[in-house]
Amino acid sequence: MDTYKIAVIAGDGIGPEVLEEGVKVLKQAAECDGGFSFEFTYFPWGCQYYLETGKMMDEDGIETLRQFDAIFLGAVGYPGVPDHISLWDLLLNIRKSFDQYVNLRPVKLLEGAPCPLKGVDRKDVDMIFIRENSEGEYAGSGNWLYKGKPHEVVLQEGVFSRHGCERIIRYAYEFARKHGKTLTSISKGNALNYSMVFWDSIFKEVGSEYPDVTTSSYLVDAASMFMIKDPGRFQVVVTTNLFGDILTDLGAAIAGGMGLAAGANLNPEREFPSMFEPIHGSAPDIAGQGKANPLAAVWSSSQLLDFLGHEDWGAKLVDIIEDILIEKKVLTPDLGGTSTTSQVGDEVVLKLRQYTI
Repeated sequence: MDTYKIAVIAGDGIGPEVLEEGVKVLKQAAECDGGFSFEFTYFPWGCQYYLETGKMMDEDGIETLRQFDAIFLGAVGYPGVPDHISLWDLLLNIRKSFDQYVNLRPVKLLEGAPCPLKGVDRKDVDMIFIRENSEGEYAGSGNWLYKGKPHEVVLQEGVFSRHGCERIIRYAYEFARKHGKTLTSISKGNALNYSMVFWDSIFKEVGSEYPDVTTSSYLVDAASMFMIKDPGRFQVVVTTNLFGDILTDLGAAIAGGMGLAAGANLNPEREFPSMFEPIHGSAPDIAGQGKANPLAAVWSSSQLLDFLGHEDWGAKLVDIIEDILIEKKVLTPDLGGTSTTSQVGDEVVLKLRQYTI
């Protein structure tokens, strides 16, 4: 039997609540299958840890995490800790240290999920965003000159390497080919005359090796409009760190809300552990009230199972999420229900128990 070692960083706000349900679901999937198991190790890192110790994680945290097969993250961020500290000292530190250069975010409107768009067929909202996750606008390169003086100057630099751009674009082409999907690149080459022209040229160059993949390219402003007016034109999307961050939140809004938004941070070569997380944030205003929607954490669990080679169970979890949305009997308040976080998790577990592969 395979035993997967999973590092659990519940984090802040609603993170511990939703992640508890994700862990519960993973344990049940393993029990149903009988051919694998999980060993979970919990770490108290996050904003509360920072307020107590002055650090978002232990100094040897990266070395500690290196021994695990995957990382399951709840949420990062809480009042009293500046956002750039909570983000850079934990989430981005892990992503960069483990070269998790693929950020994989599904934007799929499940049956039963609410959608603010009118007259849109659900099957047309079915995209996979492949976001460059290691450099670009989030490389952390720049300077702050003459700080606090009337003539202070801030330089925020985007870093786009051939290595970084080519590997994420090639990953996207391979993904589109494997799944028989179209591939769209989103950039801003008309205004960003170095970085995005470079990105566009590499997309075209790599594309010459994939003549069987149908491609499109859009400027990010046009892509934003088309995601609302004609989402069916997008299947697999590859884009930069910043644009991917923004557009996937837009995607979450049209595909049921942030409570259904999951994300995987992948090191495809498996030299380092990959990390899985709901992307809804810590929502401190509802923390501890049992109102948080755990379905994004369940979807993240599905992605984790996919990555570990158990795609059958991963797909079943997405089916179960859809069943719960259609039935509308056990939903949290954000989806119009009255159930608690744990009750929704229990419902997922119950449905898993009724399923045998």
